[in-house]
Amino acid sequence: MASTCSGCGPGYKTPLDAMKGPREEIVYLPCIYRNTDIQKPDYLATVDINPQSPNFCKVIHRLPMPNLKDELHHSGWNACSSCFDDPSKRRNRLILPSLISSRIYVVDVGTDPRAPRLHKTVEPTDLFWKCGLANPHTSHCLGSGQIMISTMGDPSGNGKGGFVLLDGETFEVIGNWEQPGDAAPFGYDFWYQPRHNVMISTEWGAPKALGNGFNPADVKAGHYGQRLHVWDWTTHKRIQTLDLGEEGAIPLEVRFLHDPAAAEGFVGCALQSTVFRFYKTPKGDWAAEKVIKVPSKKVEGWALPDMPGLITDILISLDDRFLYFSNWLHGDIRQYDITDRKNPRMVGQVFLGGSVLKDGPVKVLEDKELDSQPTPRILKGKRVQGGPQMLQLSLDGKRLYVTTSLYSAWDKQFYPDLIKEGSVMMQIDVNTDTGGLKLNENFLVDFGAEPEGPALAHELRYPGGDCTSDIWL
Repeated sequence: MASTCSGCGPGYKTPLDAMKGPREEIVYLPCIYRNTDIQKPDYLATVDINPQSPNFCKVIHRLPMPNLKDELHHSGWNACSSCFDDPSKRRNRLILPSLISSRIYVVDVGTDPRAPRLHKTVEPTDLFWKCGLANPHTSHCLGSGQIMISTMGDPSGNGKGGFVLLDGETFEVIGNWEQPGDAAPFGYDFWYQPRHNVMISTEWGAPKALGNGFNPADVKAGHYGQRLHVWDWTTHKRIQTLDLGEEGAIPLEVRFLHDPAAAEGFVGCALQSTVFRFYKTPKGDWAAEKVIKVPSKKVEGWALPDMPGLITDILISLDDRFLYFSNWLHGDIRQYDITDRKNPRMVGQVFLGGSVLKDGPVKVLEDKELDSQPTPRILKGKRVQGGPQMLQLSLDGKRLYVTTSLYSAWDKQFYPDLIKEGSVMMQIDVNTDTGGLKLNENFLVDFGAEPEGPALAHELRYPGGDCTSDIWL
């Protein structure tokens, strides 16, 4: 699944070239046991998603980590399309940061892509002592060959949005990317756009506030973020902070448009289910505006009287035409046409579980969007627990894959049956002409049937790269 260009590095020359890449055949997913009753390490699952394969929809390999309770979460690459011009680079290592233990695992996916093996473990003390950082989250490779990982906290569990640099060959911790004293109050995700000399990072919350569940009082107490941070890509200085206000509370995934010349993108804000567009102004600084709002539902039988959609993952198709996001609590995935960047238009929606199902304990008293509560989703005889969460789009944009686990402590709190029965992976067929989403009834990966017991599968990665891990220069 690499480029066919001889003498070139990993990935593809442009996002539109990537859309012509081969169909995905396997996918890697971290599977989590923290906060379940199973005392086993988290592991990396390799799933066969080739419809022609006898192992279609099966986990064909499991790589357990050497430790318990890591909370594997997101993953990234040692090299991506940002290294396309460097023929010495290969996309052969998957970087797996652990959100809670602060370990970073480096996995060899090059020797045998269908049976990954552990290459190296970076211990938490390296992050603590060399960087004063902890709780690593997003990993991106840089054009320089180095690897950069955002963090959410300091070693004591307070919020601290800094960045760890790893050597791209030895995977040793080099030190901090940000300038001394420039770390943000909170951290989470980031995306860079070198043609505009900019990086933008987001905020979740203080690790010790969210470590064991969600308490709304922690939002009022200021333990969760609501800002975007703008960084000078060359000097590594934090040059601007955009406060999104209450409507932008808990801004999670940040996505620039894939076109490297674009000076705008979108961020999904979980708590009030909004999407903000951020953009470079004619003056040269950055600004943000709300462009999508999912109305909350008035409910009874739930923790609060108003239930937000809880936007947890967003992504943009490689041609920058469609934006997708998941509402983990309401239970739907939405597709928006973003050709008019300031006015996204919803063109597709599909319901896959969630907290407002017809036969569940929650009664919807007022709904600004639906006439009735959605029916449960039964797929191949299995009821889908939880709601749609992590998303990954095929390179050609025609297939959207989704898993249902958000983060083990929040899974346990909001969807206890998800802990008991395990998460699932589903596939949505996408209409890329006029828009539209439809569940593929013949596709199901059931992580409730794992050998060691039900597991919580999270983020998805293809060996050849994808629209949430590749950045073009």
